[in-house]
Amino acid sequence: MDGEELTAQQTALYDRQIRVWGVDAQKRLSKAQILVSGLNGTSVEFCKNIVLAGVGSLTLMDDRLVTEDALQANFLIPRDETVYSGRSLSELCCESLRDFNPMVRVLAEKGDLAQCEMEFLDKFDVVVVTGCSLKTKIEINEKCRKRAKRIAFYAIECRDSCGEIFVDLQNYTYAQKKSVGTAECHLSYPSLEDAILLPWRNLPRKVSKLYYAMRVIEKFELSEGRNPGELSNFDLPAVLKLRKELCDAQSLNESHVPETLLERILVAGPMLYPPVCPILGGILGQEVIKAISGKGDPLKNFFYFDAADGKGVIEDISNPSSI
Repeated sequence: MDGEELTAQQTALYDRQIRVWGVDAQKRLSKAQILVSGLNGTSVEFCKNIVLAGVGSLTLMDDRLVTEDALQANFLIPRDETVYSGRSLSELCCESLRDFNPMVRVLAEKGDLAQCEMEFLDKFDVVVVTGCSLKTKIEINEKCRKRAKRIAFYAIECRDSCGEIFVDLQNYTYAQKKSVGTAECHLSYPSLEDAILLPWRNLPRKVSKLYYAMRVIEKFELSEGRNPGELSNFDLPAVLKLRKELCDAQSLNESHVPETLLERILVAGPMLYPPVCPILGGILGQEVIKAISGKGDPLKNFFYFDAADGKGVIEDISNPSSI
């Protein structure tokens, strides 16, 4: 970033946030290239936040056409059917986001990220995925980790009034504020696959019940070949059976995965709980800004929110030897 200054227009537009995180952080943001695969109520909130923050570019990937569910969850889609008919979510969201901040390049990319060559990822600093299977998330995360440069990876899902964010910054260095000055800190993150493979019996006793519930739901979706939002309350008996099998195998009491929590997630189906989307999108935006700027303690490595109690919880699900 040395020698690359913000323009007078950028300085004027981002004046308030420059006062918060400094000109160097804003310069890093203005060069950052972000990729978002999957557009729903949660990810579009993130897109709005990151565009307003002034990143260099935002690329969107989602070739799906507009449905009634998408209209209810995605505020970036025009309500005029003559405008959205026959057009992809990425195209429509791209046009709307450009209006939020004309200084950010917002692009629509066709195709499926899971099928893209690994070289495609080289132009991005951050990759965010949502709405896809656990298998796809793991594959994309592994592709990011195999590139020569460090690519920050995030997976985010909103299920009913609950939400989960996973973060993988690989080997990450940042500046931590101290009472006097700052100190350089280092964190080592596990991949998504490594994190969820950790035996449940080895996790802290007070790990969020949402962590276990999400793993049960993901495992069931994977076995059924379905994506997030494609389950319903009719699947509850089969999900409860899988819960018992997993808890028995992991030597964990089933009370750690309450039936009421699983039922609440399943009943929602494809519907997102609107008040939770901006909360998750705001948290994710904040974390991506911290990762790009190198300022502030980053989240490691799972975040959970449940509107039932209004609490946000950070869980570090890592092998102690890798911390």
